[in-house]
Amino acid sequence: MKIAIIGSGGREHAICEKIYESKKVAEIFCIPGNGGTDKISKNIDINIKNFEEIKTFLLKEKIDMVVIGPEEPLVNGIVDYLNKNKIKVFGPDQFCSQLEGSKIFTKKICKSENIPTAEFKIFDNKEAAFGYINNKNFPVVVKADGLAGGKGVYICNNVLEAKEAIVEIFDGKFGIAKELLVEDFLEGEEMSFFILYDNTSYKIFNTAQDHKRVFEGDMGKNTGGMGAYTPSRLNEKILQEKIINKIILPTLNYLKINGGKYIGFLYAGLMIKNDEPFLIEYNVRMGDPECQTILPLLNNDFVEILENCIKGNLNKIQLDWKDKKSICIVLTSKGYPENYKKNILIEDLEKIKLDKDCYLFHAGTKFNNNKFYSSGGRVLNFVCLDNDLNLARKKCLNLIQKLNWKYGHHRNDIGFKVIQNS
Repeated sequence: MKIAIIGSGGREHAICEKIYESKKVAEIFCIPGNGGTDKISKNIDINIKNFEEIKTFLLKEKIDMVVIGPEEPLVNGIVDYLNKNKIKVFGPDQFCSQLEGSKIFTKKICKSENIPTAEFKIFDNKEAAFGYINNKNFPVVVKADGLAGGKGVYICNNVLEAKEAIVEIFDGKFGIAKELLVEDFLEGEEMSFFILYDNTSYKIFNTAQDHKRVFEGDMGKNTGGMGAYTPSRLNEKILQEKIINKIILPTLNYLKINGGKYIGFLYAGLMIKNDEPFLIEYNVRMGDPECQTILPLLNNDFVEILENCIKGNLNKIQLDWKDKKSICIVLTSKGYPENYKKNILIEDLEKIKLDKDCYLFHAGTKFNNNKFYSSGGRVLNFVCLDNDLNLARKKCLNLIQKLNWKYGHHRNDIGFKVIQNS
């Protein structure tokens, strides 16, 4: 088989590595890929917004299957576009992708289907939003409706902060904003819950806990993710049943009744309070860096899973997981998520030796003249498995120390809540 992967981050490198393990695969292409995928696939320099050019390449190369990694092309309708050209794609259609593309779309489903979530109001102008927050207890959460690269959510501790968030959103910080959301703030512990769906049947695809804040102790600016561990410490059977029955199934049923076709991963970002799940958000693809912690635990042939999912035969697959824990620590460029430099040499990266159950996934890198250079904010993902999460973290930190990249930043405390209490 010939498989193409759309995307260029750590998630896509992890997917590429898992596909590379399969005996079913003859050739892999990554569009556009990164320095890590360059070693096991052919990187193709096409802008992922250019659907026409992507389609032309896929047809020319007679690609058997396309896996979409990031959210933007899904929200923009790449699955519908490629399906019209008889190209097999792993990913949900544009209608279903509104779950991530529009927070208001998701909130309306929650209201319609009685899905537990934070109380909310939708506003189409500043003045009405101002009037509402003047009478609210704080904190509140103000959210831009569309895709905002993880930066469109404001946790506001007072009226002034809330008004600043409302002004920024309506003034176009994240593009044209016709509406925004104001939500009550939910207290509890976050959990990332994944399923795999073939538009008929689903499989739970593990759980994780992400650390989004840039500094230790979950302090500082929000980022795309500084690290994660799998499984979540909250993962247990009764809670799983509540998540499936109260949140996941009502959502999937709504999408299907309304003509959507969902093939792929669904990621529910949850808040768990008093053993009850509340939906914070949906992502219509694997999380990053959660994907990097989850896929190394999978024993199955990943390509076989993807094939059966596309064919609607997911019920034939029995998922097989390693009985271990997994942790990912992200090495970023100094200054991320704000101002940071690119195109910096990552010295001695090729000399890093990985023991069994240790992985190195590239994110913001490029390979040029036999050397690796940084090309983004999140640069490398170090992942280690172990029966003991603390030992897995120590292995990751040891690898980062060996690399000793002086332009890098990382957190030493990923998984600190569960490791302290273990």
